[in-house]
Amino acid sequence: MNKSVEQLKILVADDSAVYRKVVEQTLPPDQYSILFAKTGQSAIDLFKQHGPALVITDWVMPDLTGIEVCRQIRASAQNSYTYIIIITSASEKERVVEGLEAGADDYLAKPFHPKEMLARVGVGRRLVDLHQQIESQNRLLKELALTDALTGLPNRRAVEDWANGQLSAAVRHGYSFWVVIADLDNFKVVNDTYGHDAGDTVLKEFARILKRSVRSSDICGRTGGEEFIIIFTHADECNVGIIVARVLRQLREHDFSFGSKPVQVTASFGIAGFQGKGVPDFAKLVNQADEALYVAKRGGRNRIEVTPTTQG
Repeated sequence: MNKSVEQLKILVADDSAVYRKVVEQTLPPDQYSILFAKTGQSAIDLFKQHGPALVITDWVMPDLTGIEVCRQIRASAQNSYTYIIIITSASEKERVVEGLEAGADDYLAKPFHPKEMLARVGVGRRLVDLHQQIESQNRLLKELALTDALTGLPNRRAVEDWANGQLSAAVRHGYSFWVVIADLDNFKVVNDTYGHDAGDTVLKEFARILKRSVRSSDICGRTGGEEFIIIFTHADECNVGIIVARVLRQLREHDFSFGSKPVQVTASFGIAGFQGKGVPDFAKLVNQADEALYVAKRGGRNRIEVTPTTQG
């Protein structure tokens, strides 16, 4: 059995060795991986360390109460939802509302029947599974919203989000920031002559060339149509120029064949850079790179143009 997939991690906080043993004997070990804490503080420490999906906590413990454990778990920043069951004695049952308001999802009253505990944990597991499915779907939707479907590159929104954060960091730490706009030359001719499948092939191959050319500190994306963007950080103008020239050469030398006819594809590039203290507007840098791109287009395409570096 694959424990990493099928076992649910549970934290049990109870100062009673008897009730800890009851929980251990009740929950099937092939379905649940159990962490035990004898105090409220140790429960908080174990929670921060292991991030269990489900917590069972006694109301009364030597240091923190179950209420305080609930509040601290809910106050901590977690990516996934944690289901909390609080255990009360019969005399504390009227305070269940206080526990629920503190963040508990359910409660058990001592003495409890093991089958009741198993059933309530089962409810918690179903809700945890549902939360995980929703979170997984949300992550997928977010990824789709930030990804160009054809090339798999980040889209304009993703690049802008990344760039705005990096630009602020470049100002704080004094490193360079370069924007490169790339546009495939005469792309409409490829589509009109050989069809949109051929055009898609060109776009996807150019995307692969770009991905192979950027480091983890850089980003490349497709901003629409046949236009792409690359952002370099921690690089000087010479290195950026070398990388972009290599991209252009790889594209120019790539063997595209449509209908047994070889086709050469080229691109034009505009580059704008920044290094300094003032915070430039990202849109302004993009516009500067666009202007350089237009110069490259007017100059005959299949070339690179660089605007003077902006100094803050």
